[in-house]
Amino acid sequence: MWKIITSPYVVSVLMLILSNFFMTYAWYGHLKNMSNKAWYVAAIVSWLIAFFEYMIQVPANRLGFTVYTLPQLKIIQEVISLSVFIPFAMIVMNQPFKTNYIWACLCLVGAVYFMFKN
Repeated sequence: MWKIITSPYVVSVLMLILSNFFMTYAWYGHLKNMSNKAWYVAAIVSWLIAFFEYMIQVPANRLGFTVYTLPQLKIIQEVISLSVFIPFAMIVMNQPFKTNYIWACLCLVGAVYFMFKN
């Protein structure tokens, strides 16, 4: 079990998930938490948050590139991004659930299939 958890396949994906939490908050959190601040203040704070995203995302991609192709890494990133964004939008930003989210996820399932198809 430990060998599976520590494999580059799993570790790179887990790191990308973690980096996406930072990314999503950096990109969209200011819309709720800093709406009364000047845009450049929000940008600087977002850059500071994004620093931590990059400190996780860059090594995740380097590790992932040892076991995944570049297109596979990109589609993994897109799936993770949407998987993190939808709960963020609903929980943090109080956005209502829409069936369009399901359709978008199904489209990504198709994209994953074609990126990983031999």
